[in-house]
This record gives sequence, structure tokens and C-alpha cells, in this order.
Amino acid sequence: MVTPIIQLKGITKDYEMGTQVVRALRGVDLEIKINEYVAIMGPSGSGKSTLMNLIGCLDTPTEGTYHFEGEPVERMSDDELAEIRNQRIGFVFQTFNLLPRADALHNVELPLIYSGTPAHERRRRALEALESVGLGDRVDHRPNELSGGQRQRVAIARALVNNPSIILADEPTGNLDTTTGEEILTVLETLYAAGNAIILVTHEQYIAEHATRIVRILDGLIGSDEYVDTRRSLSTVSD
Repeated sequence: MVTPIIQLKGITKDYEMGTQVVRALRGVDLEIKINEYVAIMGPSGSGKSTLMNLIGCLDTPTEGTYHFEGEPVERMSDDELAEIRNQRIGFVFQTFNLLPRADALHNVELPLIYSGTPAHERRRRALEALESVGLGDRVDHRPNELSGGQRQRVAIARALVNNPSIILADEPTGNLDTTTGEEILTVLETLYAAGNAIILVTHEQYIAEHATRIVRILDGLIGSDEYVDTRRSLSTVSD
């Protein structure tokens, strides 16, 4: 039996808002396996961003357990969590998060710099990552010399450069026009076909349908979990 990459059980997350406690997640169970393309979708305030932060080891749950590649996240040190974020999860954000004064190559090299990879190896791997997203001819261009779609491709190359276990994409087309957004979704589909596991966070149905599985979250609970290709329901929370 293959161990899931992501395994959440009974996850809750509470936030203190003055004298009140807001429960953003109210008992989430979720498993994601190798080479799945999963869209997590829900309206604003549904808990999807909180869930994304927990999956990305950017936050910790109030209750419940989270195993990443079989390892209990709640027992990890800050250094171990930083290693997961740097080397085992590739992040793609809506706002690209590129260094404005650095060229595409240096932006993609950043995770390798943090992990202490030698300079010649950094350059080789960064070039390969840029080639994989169709930007081999833009390595010396800074973000202001690139289109929005090209900047997002640089961000995807940066997410890929450490060969992570999963790519976590948070509204990756949110700052792009429809045509450019479709190009970025095609890049993600290509990466999925090449064997990468992808978690896509979105509030748009047409974007979610590019994935092979859609997890819908509402009021801190998973409302449905289904495969797009067969529409076979995996689970439904009725409350």
C-alpha cells in the first residue's frame, strides 16, 4: 500500500478574534497520494486558505494530526519544517513573489541557495527548470522585462527546481487574463503528466476542472471529494 504524501486526520484550526474564537477548520480528514492533481476550492471564508497554509507547513493545527510523507508534522522542529518548505514543497503564489532586481535564472536558483547547493549545480538545475516551462530563452530577463504569464512560469520553475514531492499552487492564475491563465494551467497539466503531484487552490469552478480531483470546502468542513474524470464521489459531509 502506498503511503499518502498528505494525510490529515481530525484537523481543526482556531483563531482568537478579540474575545471570540473563530474555528476556521472544524475536523478535516484528507489524503493525497503520489501523482494526484487535486483542486481545493471554496468561497471566501470557507477555510481553504487555512487548509493550504497547514498543508504547506506555514501554520500548525489546533487539533488533529498531519503526516507529510509518513512523518508527523506536529513533532517537527522549526528547522525540519523549514526544510520541508524549501525542498519538499514547491510554492506557486498568485502574486509571483519574484525578486524584482534579479533575473529569471537567479530567481529560480533561490531555493537552491538556501539549501546550500554548489553554484555550478544551481545553475544547471535552474536552467533545466526554466527550459521545462518554456523559458530557456529568457534566463537573463528581470521580472519587469517579462509578461505576467512569463513571470508565473518563472515562479513555477522556482517551485520545481528542488524536485519537490508536491507543487502547491495558490490561485496561480488570479493576476492573469483568461488566455494567459489557460497557458499556466496547461503548464501545470504538463507537469502533472510528467509525474508531479499538484494541489491547486482556487475559488473558480472552471479552473478546478483542470484537476483530476476536486475537494470542496465550506464552513471549515469538506463538503465533497470527487474525481473529475469519472465524477465518482469519494465522500460527502452532510452537516
